[in-house]
Formats: sequence, structure tokens, C-alpha cells
Amino acid sequence: MKKFRWDKKYLYWGVTAFIVIVASIVFYLSLAKFSQIGSAIGKLVTILSPFIWGLVISYLLCPLTNILERNVFVPLFVNKKPKSEEKKLKAMNFAKGLSVFLSMMALLALIAAFIWLVAPQVVLSLQSIVMSSSDYVNSMYDWIERLFADYPELSAMLGVSVENISEAVLGWIESFLPQLTGLLSNVTNGVLTVLKGIYNIIIGMIAAVYVLYNRQAFGAYMKKLVYCIFSVEASEKILLGVGFADRVFNGFLSGKILDSAIIGILCYIGCSIFKIPYAMLVSVIVGITNVIPFFGPFIGAIPSILIIFMESPLHALFFLIFVVLLQQFDGNFLGPKILGNSVGVNGFWIMFSIIVGSGFFGFMGMLLGVPVFVLIYSLISVIVNRKLKRSGLPTDNDVYLNISHIDPRSGDIVERNLEEEREHKKEFRNGKGDSKGNAWNRFIELKRRGKNAETGETSAEENNE
Repeated sequence: MKKFRWDKKYLYWGVTAFIVIVASIVFYLSLAKFSQIGSAIGKLVTILSPFIWGLVISYLLCPLTNILERNVFVPLFVNKKPKSEEKKLKAMNFAKGLSVFLSMMALLALIAAFIWLVAPQVVLSLQSIVMSSSDYVNSMYDWIERLFADYPELSAMLGVSVENISEAVLGWIESFLPQLTGLLSNVTNGVLTVLKGIYNIIIGMIAAVYVLYNRQAFGAYMKKLVYCIFSVEASEKILLGVGFADRVFNGFLSGKILDSAIIGILCYIGCSIFKIPYAMLVSVIVGITNVIPFFGPFIGAIPSILIIFMESPLHALFFLIFVVLLQQFDGNFLGPKILGNSVGVNGFWIMFSIIVGSGFFGFMGMLLGVPVFVLIYSLISVIVNRKLKRSGLPTDNDVYLNISHIDPRSGDIVERNLEEEREHKKEFRNGKGDSKGNAWNRFIELKRRGKNAETGETSAEENNE
């Protein structure tokens, strides 16, 4: 009996077919059970929320920890004098632990400062708004009555009486304000949610301590895993991409948080100088929403202006002018100084990434849409430039601004002749030429030249020439 031999080629085909079938089944089930999978993922995210918080906190604190460890404690405790390997290891661990400890203390100090300085004034502002809600309603009612008393033709044009309009507006305001009052007065109903959030943050901080202390070990293990799964060349590309993504995200997030904090402080100082009411509340709103690129200033300014308008319309106008000037300062000077080249794309793509990100992922999509798009944009740019280099073509965008065409045979770049284009347009307007026909004929000629360059043959026209 002839012994059966395994053929690696057929085995490879069989394994590939099996993986394709399994992947197709998984894809079909994921589409059929999309809602159940979404709820399961949501539940998993809820369970892992403390660790997600820990990863976020450790990622934000990692630059500060690295600065303290490399520039302060390692030179102070490790590199001070020659030591044995055991003592050097202990000194290194001590420097690492002290860096993590001071980083966490800095975070706790910021949280404590916010709770002590900002939170009480924000709560007082909200209480003042709720307590003065009846006065706001009466003022709105009187303003509507005066408006239609001074302009009776406005009431006639709208086809409704003064009483109907004022009662409708008053009814809407009176139906809305009790909801706001009830929301603020029944905060105890959300105690469980608040306690759960505090629990997640506390556990997240504990997890962040472990991650920060063992960050080098985690990084080494991830590199080891990448080299195990992929080839050396592919691993190097992956690690370069991960390093670039880290620089983009870290630079953008840390820079944007610092920029928003400075804008919030400047907003509070300006509001205090101009005696604008609810200065702390509107400054917190402006500072927090400023984290969102492009749309953040508008998102924060609109509710702030409405809050100030209920107290003083004139101050609301002052605040509008001040916020516009502040955002101009942020967009043209402060933001570029802090963020530098961490974004590197024009305003259209920033707006596009924010809208798409918010549509899919809400607030987090608005915040992280820009750095994610920068990564995708950079990846596409690398692929395009690599393909152009392989074809022997330039990669600089400025080269393609005034380019007419590229000779397919010699590869020479032919720039646009503006005078010739004007003449063609003039002839076309006067009925003496056909610009579309000229363009088509030039395309056919270039295609013919490219084909002849590949085959090495010459056409009859070229021989005659």
C-alpha cells in the first residue's frame, strides 16, 4: 500500500479555505447579532471602566513621570556615584517609585484645587440661577408685553394676540424651569451614579500607579509580542507607527488640555475685570469646551451668553466681544505655540474629522477625531509618497501646483503655460477652437506616446517627423 504524503501546498490551501469560511461565518453572525454584540461590548466596557480610567490617567501622566525620573531622580540617586548592580537596581526602583508618587500627587493636587476653588463657585452660580428663575420669567414677560405694546403692527402681522404669545412663551419657560429646579434639587437621585464614578476613578488611579511603575516592562513585553507575531521588517514598521501615534496623541491631548486650562483662566480674569456675572461658571464652561477643536469655542460660548443674558444683556454683549477676541488669541497665537505641528492638517479636514467622530462616538469622537484623522492622513501620505518614489516622481505638493502633465516616456515634468491656456480659452470663446477637443487630442497623444515608450516602436506620424 502506497504511503500517503502530506503536501504543504494543499495543506496551506486547506487551512486558508478553513480560515476564510470561519471568518465569513463570524462576519455573518456579527451582522445578524449586531445589537446583542453592541450590548455585550457596552457591558464589557462598563466592567472594565476602572482599568480604562487607569490607562487614560497613566497615559496622561506618563510624560511628567518620565521627566521626573530621567531628569531629576535618576541623576540624583542612580548616577551620583559608582555602585554595585544590586544597589543600583534598588536606587533605580526608588527613583521610579518616587517619580510615580509625585506624578500622582500632582494629579490629586489639581483635583483638590479644582474642588476647593472652582466647584463651590460653580454650585453657587447654579443656585443663583435657580433662585432667580422667577425673576427671569417676570422680566421676560414684561419685555414681551413692552415689545408688542410699542410695536402693535408686529402682533397684527403675526396674527396672534399679545396675550397668546406671552402666555405661550411664559408657559414654555415655566415648564422648563421646574425641570431644571427639580434636576438640581433632586441630586440625591444620582448619588449611586456619582459614587460609582468616584469608585471607578479611585480604582483607576490605583491601576495607573501599577501601569506607570511597570511601564518599561509592559513596553518591552509588547515589543516582544510584536516581534514574535510579525517579521522583523514588519515589526519595525509597526513600532515606528505606534511611536508616531503616541507622539500625535500625547502631543495633542496634553497640549489641548494645557491650552484649555490657560484659556479658562484668562476667561475668568477677563470676566472679573469687566464685572461679568457668573464669571467662574462661564469660565469653566469655556475652558472645558475649548478642549474640542474648532467647534469648542462656539459650544461653550452659546450657553454662557444665554446665562449672562438672563442677568444683564449688556454684559452678555461684552462677554461675546471678549470671547471672540480670546478665541482669536487662542487660534492664532496660543494654540499654535502649545500644539506646534501635532495636528498638521488644514481646517477643512479638522472640521470633517470632528463631525464624523461626533456622529459615531459623541463627545469622545469630537475630542479624539482630529488625532485619529491625523494618523490616517499620515498613513495615506506615506503610502502615496512611497508609490511616487518607486515611479520616480516628485513627492512635494508644490511641484504639482503648476504642472501641466508628465511625459510618460521621459518622465519630465511639463509646467503649465498660462499664456497658451489664455489663448486657447480666447479661441474657444470666439468660436475658433475647441478646448475640449484640444484636451482630448492631447490625452490621446500622450497615451500613444506612453504606449510607444513601452513597446519601443514609433508611429507613422513620428517617423514622418
